[in-house]
Order: sequence, then C-alpha cells, then structure tokens
Amino acid sequence: MKLLEGKVAIITGASRGIGRGIAEVFAKNGANVAFTYSSSVASAEALEAELNALGIKAKGYQSNAADFNEAQTFVEAVLADFGTVDILINNAGITKDNLLMRMSEADFDQVIDVNLKSVFNMTKAIQKTFLKQRAGSIINISSVVGVSGNAGQTNYAASKAGAIGFTKSVALELGSRNIRCNAIAPGFIETEMTAKLNEDVVKGWREGIPLKRGGTAEDVANACLFLASDMSAYVTGQVLNVCGGMLT
Repeated sequence: MKLLEGKVAIITGASRGIGRGIAEVFAKNGANVAFTYSSSVASAEALEAELNALGIKAKGYQSNAADFNEAQTFVEAVLADFGTVDILINNAGITKDNLLMRMSEADFDQVIDVNLKSVFNMTKAIQKTFLKQRAGSIINISSVVGVSGNAGQTNYAASKAGAIGFTKSVALELGSRNIRCNAIAPGFIETEMTAKLNEDVVKGWREGIPLKRGGTAEDVANACLFLASDMSAYVTGQVLNVCGGMLT
C-alpha cells in the first residue's frame, strides 16, 4: 500500500517549483491532490493532467491564499469536490528582496501577506474539518532564512520565522485532537527560478553547502511525504531542515 493511499492533500502554490514537486511525489504515493495557483494557468492545467494520469484525482484552483475569504471559499470547494481533506501543505510564497534601507512598505506587506497571512488563512479554513475528524497533518514550508536570517531579506526572513512560531503554537493547540503541525525549512533549492541566476553565483552557493550541491524540489517533497504520512504519527511542532547541512 502506498504511503498516502486514499488521502486528500491541499497544496498551495503548486504550479511550479517546490509546490509542483510536492504534488508529484504525493500523487505517486497515492494521494488525491487539490492545489492552488495564482496566474500560471497553462502550468496548472499541465500539472492537473500529469497528476490525473497517475490514476489519482487532481484539480487546480485559481485562488489567492493571502485573501482570507478566498481561502475559505477554496477549502469549501475542495470539500465539495473531494469529500474530505487530510493534509494541508502551506507552500505559497514570494520574495521581494532589498536592503531594509531601500525596502518599501508595500514590498514588506506583500511578502508578509503571501508567506505568513496565507498560512493563518488556510489553517483557519481547514481547522474545523480536521477537528471534526480528529485527524490531520499541517505542513508549513518555511526556510533556513527564517531560522538564521539573511541580509537583504528582512521581509522574507520575518515571514518564514513567523511561520515557524505559528507552527509550534498550532501544534500545541491542536495536538490533543490528533492534529499534527510541522514545518520544513529548505535551504538552497534549485528550481526554474534559480536557473536564471549567474552560474558562478550558484557554484559559490553549492561550495558553501556541506553536501556540495543544491537541493531539489523532490528533496523537499520527500520530507513532506514523511511528515504527511503515518510514519511521522508521533511528530509534531518540529522544524525539519532540508538544507544539505547548511545549519549544522
């Protein structure tokens, strides 16, 4: 039997990058997948077709998790389409990097809204379902930057550190109802976004990592698979660093 056989997972921001990798690994392990995307309609349709071809049910929804009402409406739609939800992956995120001296209020607010407020919105929206079934796994995608900080990313670091604090508090609140909440802190993950960077810069980053390589979306997805499955039934309130040893 596959690790997530018959489970229903919500994944926000899954049309590309880490979110897409999670969706693919979950589908291969038997999960039905409901995912959100913001504007990449073609990518979302391609992912939906790819996942459904694996013999599970998958559906993409154009929805903004940073909007409280849209998050509520989205979860209601998923429950109507899938009947239940067992796993929530809060993955939606953006960056708007700049030194604090040059960072605008708008850039700070937008990163907090997309990266942190969305975590509150989605968890709030799914909480009633998880409480009713006395089961559920919530996984928040944070970052090593949320643990260690990073110059030029005060907004991003604050949002990802906030996600960790939120994770630990939810774990304490909902643990008695068999609802688990954990976070994953990826390090340097090579995606289509990093492929646009200067190769010498990327090479320098790789050299600074003990494992001497960047991570892949599948590396993060496999960590999510563990935390979403019954293999981690006694794990909650934890932060799993998927960073090649950057934080050791």
